[in-house]
Amino acid sequence: MSASPRLLVLGDSISAAYGMSLQEGWVALLEQRLASDGIPVEIINASISGETTEGGSRRLPALLDQYTPDAVIIELGGNDGLRGYPVNRMRSNLISMIEAAQEADARVLILPMEIPPNYGSRYAADFRRSFPAAAEATGVPLGPFMLEGIATESRLMQEDGIHPTPDAQSMIVDRLLPDIQSLLQE
Repeated sequence: MSASPRLLVLGDSISAAYGMSLQEGWVALLEQRLASDGIPVEIINASISGETTEGGSRRLPALLDQYTPDAVIIELGGNDGLRGYPVNRMRSNLISMIEAAQEADARVLILPMEIPPNYGSRYAADFRRSFPAAAEATGVPLGPFMLEGIATESRLMQEDGIHPTPDAQSMIVDRLLPDIQSLLQE
């Protein structure tokens, strides 16, 4: 057992620092920011590019056993949406991950994701509603959309239009920091 709280980040390419070094990504910058604020936290970044909620559901039990985190951030769902997976399956996977973390005595923060409008308004609306529905069903906090004000700024997005640039990473930390501090202080 470590002296510092242990935070597990289970995410996709956005948390895996796609297109840049891991040290430039928001998860590494978060750890630095918390340390500079006098909040030592051991962060385990278990994010994988391309990860879906189904893959996260399969991997999470072993990660919980291996790391025994005090808190878990779930940043998954974007790839489900981009692949057009059924929203009810994604929501079910989110709920099962939250419940697995809760059963392991970890506090959970779920981060919502958005998908491009070309997937149709009904699918996009159902997709968007699945995150607060999963949070409400399990009693966990729902964080902010991490790419708010970033995803629509081409200078802050890589050429693929999906992944934020290194310049956007500290903005992501700024956006998520209050919710993560609350999570760690619970």
